[in-house]
Amino acid sequence: MNKIFFISILFFLNIGFSQEIAVLKYSGGGDWYSNPTSLPNLATFCNQNINTNINNKIATVEAGSSDIFSYPFIHMTGHGNVVFSPNDLENLKNYLTSGGFLHIDDNYGMDEFIRKEIQKLFPNNNLVELPNSHEIFKAPYNFPNGLPKIHEHNNKKPQAFGLFIENRLVLLYTFESDLGDGWEDEEVHNDPISVREKALKMGANILNYAFKN
Repeated sequence: MNKIFFISILFFLNIGFSQEIAVLKYSGGGDWYSNPTSLPNLATFCNQNINTNINNKIATVEAGSSDIFSYPFIHMTGHGNVVFSPNDLENLKNYLTSGGFLHIDDNYGMDEFIRKEIQKLFPNNNLVELPNSHEIFKAPYNFPNGLPKIHEHNNKKPQAFGLFIENRLVLLYTFESDLGDGWEDEEVHNDPISVREKALKMGANILNYAFKN
């Protein structure tokens, strides 16, 4: 049985198993380490509200490392340049086609760089915008208008893009939303509780979807 698939099944059944998720470390100079409190807070929120058992001590994995296969869900963020080496690309491709899930959250300023790298990852598969009717916006929390807006940045509408392999969503790219900022400790950005709650609930939907599909 595929290791990632096996771990996902254990997570879904929640049978005495503490799940681990990870942040992706990449090259190019972008701050992959930004939003350090975001994933621990999201894990805690999910454990308290949607019956998960996620370890809130978040691991860091490098794009080219075989360690990524130990984490069914990997999160990537930052503000700047991203460069994947040929080894990184091959490793990430194998990870995604083996059952892994990558969530990329633009923390403002990474868009022009990450799109080029995603295109290199799967040259024959384009990012497509997810409609508001997609199931990732339906459970466990309902977002009838799709991806929520957390921080303004360029005042553009928030968009969720997906990359599908054999009809399976393997990569989610959230743009002009900045979910990770909303997951951070309250004092970091001083967002209202209502905004942070929207971000955390959308994050819970993403994790829920990643492990059930």
